Amino acid sequence: MTATSAVSGRRLTEFSHGAGCGCKIGPGALADVLALVAPPRHPDLLVGTETGDDAAVWRLDADRALVATTDFFTPVVDDARLWGRIAATNAVSDVYAMGGRPLFALNLVAWPTEQLPAELLAEVLAGGADAGRECGFAVVGGHSIDDPEPKYGMAVVGEVHPDRILTNAGLRPGDALVLTKRLGVGITTTAIKAGTAPDALVAEAVTSMTASNAAAAEAAVGAGARGCTDVTGFGLLGHLRKMAAASGIDARVDVAAVPLFDGVRELAEAGTVPGGSRRNRQWVADVLDVGAGVTDTDVAILADAQTSGGLLFGAEPGRAARAVDELASRGVPAAVIGTVSAGSGRIALH
Repeated sequence: MTATSAVSGRRLTEFSHGAGCGCKIGPGALADVLALVAPPRHPDLLVGTETGDDAAVWRLDADRALVATTDFFTPVVDDARLWGRIAATNAVSDVYAMGGRPLFALNLVAWPTEQLPAELLAEVLAGGADAGRECGFAVVGGHSIDDPEPKYGMAVVGEVHPDRILTNAGLRPGDALVLTKRLGVGITTTAIKAGTAPDALVAEAVTSMTASNAAAAEAAVGAGARGCTDVTGFGLLGHLRKMAAASGIDARVDVAAVPLFDGVRELAEAGTVPGGSRRNRQWVADVLDVGAGVTDTDVAILADAQTSGGLLFGAEPGRAARAVDELASRGVPAAVIGTVSAGSGRIALH
């Protein structure tokens, strides 16, 4: 029995209207909103909002820049401490996606104080602190509000060398595409919420969501990558669309090479697909070329809204292959999943 069910008789995920990063505003709607907001400009703002990157980067001097990001979401599991750890691992991933190192973080909390006890919130915060210790950053306070739907995450500050920033706009023709975690978290967390997720699949997804992207970021930088993102709420296809548009390239994805959790395909075929994943698929439809033999289920999984997903980066093919081998030796299930060519932002699946 989870702490939530023992105290209140309800599962923590019952308080959530969606599953983790699948609760994000859809990428199309978000793009419409951001189009109405003038992007900030300053000579020391090295990465802002123009290319939809994972974090902002502010130059301090010739050798140091700050990386700032924030992320929070609704419960994806019923164990409060585990949810906190997943949310914190997800939030710091944006720093790694920029090639940076996290320094400190502030908690962001929304909590139904009349329905869930303070002791349970303490468990969520303890999970966030666990992730901070594992990733080497300090958690120093934060902000909370009373809210009928629990939400948790962090604002994270890190640092990066100004000449070694990884961005959405950094993919180059000839790059091989590397993905460093398996897909299927959104489908799995939707099944958790419905009470239909197999135990083995839940365990695999939780292990993935609590795994830091620090090693993946180190491998990307070591491989000479310039283009990188983390695959979260917009799914592999949504985040790749942003990278392709920002970089001015076309991407070709080998569907069979994309690593998946065991059992995810069966859930997707049975209709267990979160609403966020369906929105992702609609958003990429106009730039997507689906080859013969690629099924609707394949596309649904590639568009699946991930929580604490892996990094997606591009590197010269030989160096990309070596990065995958290096990560495999460290237990990271990375794979080369496609290629990059000169183009105009299209994605081909074959």
